[in-house]
Amino acid sequence: MNPAETIATVLGIACVALAAVRSVWTFPAAIGSVTLLGIVVWDARLYSDALLQGFFVLANLYGWRNWTRAATRVGEVPVERMTARSRVRWAAVVTMVTLGWGGAMHAWTDASWPWWDAAIAAASVAAQLLMARRKLENWLLWVAIDLASVPLYLVKGLPMLALLYLVYLALALWGWLGWLAAERGVVRTAVAA
Repeated sequence: MNPAETIATVLGIACVALAAVRSVWTFPAAIGSVTLLGIVVWDARLYSDALLQGFFVLANLYGWRNWTRAATRVGEVPVERMTARSRVRWAAVVTMVTLGWGGAMHAWTDASWPWWDAAIAAASVAAQLLMARRKLENWLLWVAIDLASVPLYLVKGLPMLALLYLVYLALALWGWLGWLAAERGVVRTAVAA
């Protein structure tokens, strides 16, 4: 077993669990995890996934700043919903990026499973940005990503990563329920005030 994969797995589980309870400590755990994970997936020739891990470092720095500011203003990390129009726009962009990036990886690299890898990468970028913006829907997107990632990692012979994404799946469901309760609590408080 690859030590980098094992450490990335432990940090990744901590990261998602901390995000589920809306703790800003999710971000340092995430930065450590994605840095190591980037090395592992690069070695497996999952180039879209490797580049995605670099993006995650930057997105986690952004999210850390955004969550810290939001928590300072209201005393906790607030949860918001996307509008229907926003959901459609995000879905369209993810689809276009998947087609463009998957095509580029297919044409210009020796990437393994370029379309599958690109779809997961594009959706992951969207989910990470939505999480950084405290949007409830990020968790449903993570559920879909986790469901798509498990078989990809099994096909690539990365059982620890497949296991990690099964754990992520459970944590994403837990995060969805926790954020939904928090969002409903904020709505009740705002209505009562």
